[in-house]
Amino acid sequence: MDVVSVGTPLLWTGFTLLVGAMLSLDLGVFHRRAHVVSVREALLWTAIWIALSLLFNLAVYSWFGSERALEFLTGYIIEKALSVDNIFVFIVIFSSFAVPRALQHRVLFWGILGAMALRGGFIFVGAALLQNFHWVIYVFGAFLLFTGGKLLLRRASEAHPEQNRVFRLFRKVVPSTTDYRGARFTVVEAGRWRATPLLLVLVAVELTDIAFAADSIPAIFAVTKDPFIVYTSNIFAILGLRALYFVLAGVMGRFHYLNTGLALVLAFVGAKMLLTDVYKVPVGASLAIVGLLLAGAVLASLIYPSSTGEIVTPDPILQERAEAIGKTIE
Repeated sequence: MDVVSVGTPLLWTGFTLLVGAMLSLDLGVFHRRAHVVSVREALLWTAIWIALSLLFNLAVYSWFGSERALEFLTGYIIEKALSVDNIFVFIVIFSSFAVPRALQHRVLFWGILGAMALRGGFIFVGAALLQNFHWVIYVFGAFLLFTGGKLLLRRASEAHPEQNRVFRLFRKVVPSTTDYRGARFTVVEAGRWRATPLLLVLVAVELTDIAFAADSIPAIFAVTKDPFIVYTSNIFAILGLRALYFVLAGVMGRFHYLNTGLALVLAFVGAKMLLTDVYKVPVGASLAIVGLLLAGAVLASLIYPSSTGEIVTPDPILQERAEAIGKTIE
């Protein structure tokens, strides 16, 4: 399966510098001081990230034509939709560890830096496998079908990232403090480095992204095999994940059918991969189907609201200390 990528060394370098500049501006200027991100601020940043993504999509259209532009847009929408599930788990993590609201943006910022490196590795490995072993596409397709079915049957209350074995091993091996120390991930006590609960939360966020990357990256490979299009659409989607978190965190319970919509999206792209040698679904049709599935899930959630909701109970000791820290920071 020969795929000619549009990504030249100059484009890869330029995109990396662009992302680095945006992240530096984000943390170094606009979020230099830890503070509670308001819904209004989050909406503004969500609009900015979406606008930048669409401008890049327009550049792809100008340079490489409509097919590559549609591939980018479809991949971006799929990844953006799947990131909603990430947001629910972030809510669970932050609630479980009573992370002060003023520090949540910092955790998500560094979490996304790690996610960019991690996903880049996943994408290049996946592209190499698809390039040299055509049968891998059937493995990806079957995995996505399985994941879609699992997502349909999963209850929201089953999300317990802090029970991950690697995370529990980290807590046992790495000396840690029992309370937060402002925005610091580590501190020195009695001449010895110790992790704060904020670093433990960051580890949980990174482990969560590993799990979700295993779903989302094969899903985008169902749309395009071009590593540059896969990577750029993926990165633009997760760059706006922090702002989207602060927009949706308070209203996630209203969209209880989103999991169903996401499960159907995964099942669709999995089936598309399995049928790749029988029928190639046009990129435009894929975009329309994904959009309809997600819009239908949101509409169903609004028409048939949930009468129950899951409440995550934070650690009472961390909760008390986090409230004190939050007041100090604010």
